[in-house]
Amino acid sequence: MEGIRSLKAIHQKLIKERCGTVSFKRGEAYYRSNKVTLDKYSSHYCRGTVMGEEEFHVTIKEDSKGEIEASCSCPKLASFDKDCQHIAAVLLKMENEERKMKRNEEGVTEEFFTLFQEESFRSPAKLRHFENRQIVPCEFLIHPTSTRDGGDLLGIECIIEGYKLKPIRSFLEYINEGKPFHVSDSFIFNPEFHCFETDTAAVIQYLVNVSKDSGNKNDDGCLLIPPSLWDSLIPLLKLAKDVKWQHNERTHEGFRQGELPLPIQFHFKQAEAGGYRLYISGLYDMTILEEYQTVIHDGVFTQLDSMDGRRITELKRLLGHSGSRFIPISPDQIGFFLEKVAGGLKKLGEVQISDDIAERLETAPLVAKLYLDRVKNRLLAGLEFHYDQIVIHPLENRQAPSGSLLIRNVEKENTILEWMDEFAFGKTEGGYYLHNEDLEYEFLTYGVTKLQKDVQIYATTAVRNRISRGNHHPKIRIKVKKERMNWLEFTFEMDGIPDRQIMEILGALEEKRKYYRMRNGSLLSLESKEFQDIQRFMHTSQAEKNDLVKGLGLPLHQSLHLLDTVDGGHSFTFEHSFQEFYGQLMNPDSREISVPSLLDERLRNYQKTGFRWMKTLSDYGLGGILADDMGLGKTVQSITFIVSVLEEIRAKKLPALIVCPSSLTYNWKSECGKFAPEVNVLIMDGNQAVRKKKQKSMRDADVIITSYPLLRSDSKWYERQKFHTVFFDEAQAFKNPLTQTARSVKKIEANNRFALSGTPVENSLEELWSIFHVVFPGLFKGLKDYSRLTRKDIAKRIKPFVLRRMKEDVLSELPGKEEITHYSELLPQQKELYAAYLAKLRHDTMKHLDKNTLRKNKIKILAGLTRLRQICCHPGLFVDGYHGSSAKFLELMELLEESRISGRRVLVFSQFTKMLEMIGRELTLKGQSYFYLNGTTPSEDRVKMCSRFNEGERNLFLISLKAGGTGLNLTSADTVILYDTWWNPAVEEQAADRAHRMGQENTVKVLKLIAKGTIEEKMNELQDKKRNLIRDIIDPDEKMVQTFTEEELKEILSIDP
Repeated sequence: MEGIRSLKAIHQKLIKERCGTVSFKRGEAYYRSNKVTLDKYSSHYCRGTVMGEEEFHVTIKEDSKGEIEASCSCPKLASFDKDCQHIAAVLLKMENEERKMKRNEEGVTEEFFTLFQEESFRSPAKLRHFENRQIVPCEFLIHPTSTRDGGDLLGIECIIEGYKLKPIRSFLEYINEGKPFHVSDSFIFNPEFHCFETDTAAVIQYLVNVSKDSGNKNDDGCLLIPPSLWDSLIPLLKLAKDVKWQHNERTHEGFRQGELPLPIQFHFKQAEAGGYRLYISGLYDMTILEEYQTVIHDGVFTQLDSMDGRRITELKRLLGHSGSRFIPISPDQIGFFLEKVAGGLKKLGEVQISDDIAERLETAPLVAKLYLDRVKNRLLAGLEFHYDQIVIHPLENRQAPSGSLLIRNVEKENTILEWMDEFAFGKTEGGYYLHNEDLEYEFLTYGVTKLQKDVQIYATTAVRNRISRGNHHPKIRIKVKKERMNWLEFTFEMDGIPDRQIMEILGALEEKRKYYRMRNGSLLSLESKEFQDIQRFMHTSQAEKNDLVKGLGLPLHQSLHLLDTVDGGHSFTFEHSFQEFYGQLMNPDSREISVPSLLDERLRNYQKTGFRWMKTLSDYGLGGILADDMGLGKTVQSITFIVSVLEEIRAKKLPALIVCPSSLTYNWKSECGKFAPEVNVLIMDGNQAVRKKKQKSMRDADVIITSYPLLRSDSKWYERQKFHTVFFDEAQAFKNPLTQTARSVKKIEANNRFALSGTPVENSLEELWSIFHVVFPGLFKGLKDYSRLTRKDIAKRIKPFVLRRMKEDVLSELPGKEEITHYSELLPQQKELYAAYLAKLRHDTMKHLDKNTLRKNKIKILAGLTRLRQICCHPGLFVDGYHGSSAKFLELMELLEESRISGRRVLVFSQFTKMLEMIGRELTLKGQSYFYLNGTTPSEDRVKMCSRFNEGERNLFLISLKAGGTGLNLTSADTVILYDTWWNPAVEEQAADRAHRMGQENTVKVLKLIAKGTIEEKMNELQDKKRNLIRDIIDPDEKMVQTFTEEELKEILSIDP
């Protein structure tokens, strides 16, 4: 772009030179009208949209030479030498964004430098918000303003330091664009240095929008508020501190809102010369703004409805034209006045009636009566208004009998008459009628209930029988099919109704009709909860009415989600066969299932229950998640299931498949050899050629073991195979449904599917859906439908298909676990580095929060958090030339020395392998031997190292948290040290449970090292919130599921929300 060498160098003069005066002005109009949005914006590229009569798309970018290129989708661009108004509009928007960004960055830099000054820091609030602007008070003055056409509008003025801001539109425009505004010779309001209180700023922002939308540009220091925008401004003015009303040359403090009745007196007297007079006082002191439906009096404003607003406006006009303070009423008019007018006046003000008139008044309450009958297929209704002995027929004569002075309850009468009109009654002089079946149903079902609050209703037998109230209760009977125990059957029934008529009723439900006319002419409501439950069931199941009458059969894995639609409904009946089936799912031990003889004595009782649970699910063709706590033997329970179906595996030549992390493949083989040596195990590993050779002999194996990475590599081969049963160990490996791993495991074909995971939910409920989508696809529909379910709904549905036991519940003999947190104060040099990196990360985070771009920059923010955590561990992890030490490192060495002297056997976990290497080098210098395991350690070596350690060789084991946090059995250790903190507590608990598990004979001490006053301390608090996430779903209570959110990020970085 000519004249502009960089997107950061944009300013208005260059834009005008490039686009020309005409296009610049038109573009400026677009920009000031807020019709420009920047869809994508960076230092070298911008894409924007301009809203005119249609959308125009603009692209602006820097080429390799630094020149700026611009293009627009409008047809005019090709016919001009200069750029169009749409490009000008986007450039102006970019220029404003750059100005705001620069102002923000300068303020942040100033705050950043203060962190390293010797004197004490500023207040925490200002440090968090990077806010050091001066708060300027602003007063709002509201008053009625006469217009040229003789009406009144409400105007508002803004006053700063005693000076009225004018022109007020310029002030609002400058505020919106962040420009300084000249208030007086002694004060300039500059948004860079000044700001308003929050509530004041809210009013000003609203006035900015009013100024843009309002067509009247000639209001100078007073902004006129259109009546259509007044109601939305009221709540903002109520909260603002300094609001004043100016009315009748008096100024009133505060924004006060009144209610009816108004301070008006209506005094009704008998005139001396005959007739009557209505004297009115208080009305002349009021300003009536009819368009606003508002009355102002003594600094109080009161809102009216449209009818009352019109009445009081006309009343004041009538009195003004007549020049009198009363309204004459003749004796002939007294009846109408008392019946119709007096009641309406009572709503507006105080009505006083002189004693000589009051003595003659009838003051009985209104009793409304409605008489209903059915004649010749028409519903007839007779309405009467009773005032003691006086009866008024509203459709014949609304006047009271002559000679009586009756004050009628006109408001209540009108309400009842409006209700009759609402239900579309026809009218004759004799009464009301309905000659439409749909309208009759609506009235008898809903209208009668509504009227009964204020009307006494009398109905003949014909009317009472019109709505069917028989014992025809609809229900769907649910049972397990005898011939196919893994199928459910749903059958619709209604007592006393033949199948043919049932078909018609279901047809009416399909058509979403509100009622069905029975053979006897009565109307059967289809809007009851029972029928609505059945209608929802029909919609969800896509069942045809013929199927429901004869019996709809569906496989269990496709039909269980339908039970949600029947939950709590009285229209569903569960037969004994279904109750027995559900009872077996909930209590597997109720079935007589024998444990394989060679394993019977080796399994604990809870493990036998787990085996029977698996067998029960497999018998019904269902899948599930074995979610036992770490160390309770999920592996041995799975092996027991394999042994129980071994004959079937061999007879059908369908091996079982075990998919697990690469580090656990040989651990599975070892466990199979230990508990079931008769099982022929084949590990699918090696290079591609080796694996292809093994694939040819798969039918000779009883069990095939592979890893998730190799499953992905060989996914096409696995898709063509069929397995008897598949076990997914550490199933959280496919917790993200969008990964290739999740797609690969979904395609495996097997008769039975089980997931094994001590942590099926780590961060969000979507992870649970992803696992069930693989092991039991029919349990939930798509992710969109799943996300609409409540936590309680999810917990109820998964309950039979998730088996979870905790160590404290089933292993009372297991030694205790002592958890201790050690806090270390950062060393001075370490603390200086930490403060600098923290300030930079706070700055970046605040910038992205302000621009709502945090999600796009999440990787960058997480990288910054990792740097802070590394500094807590040891700055030498990434800071070149760092020659100091680390508080936690020194603490660890002391703990390891104490453990050596006392003969304890220690596991040290860290997520940073470089940290483990630093620890290892220091131990080598001290002459201490140790085992070391990380993500590159081959599976076979892992198993060998664990065996050697458990046999007593060496007393130290350094382990990478992610590589060794699962699948290891290190029960000879009695101390676990967690060197650094992980986001999810489940990962740390898995690491600790490498030692605290079945087979442990000593109390396990778990030491957690935390750098005090740092991100690690905040992370520890965050862990407490996440700790019960699994329990929330699998053992539901009232706590809410927590995930890593923007709010938690603010908390970690000590940023105020």
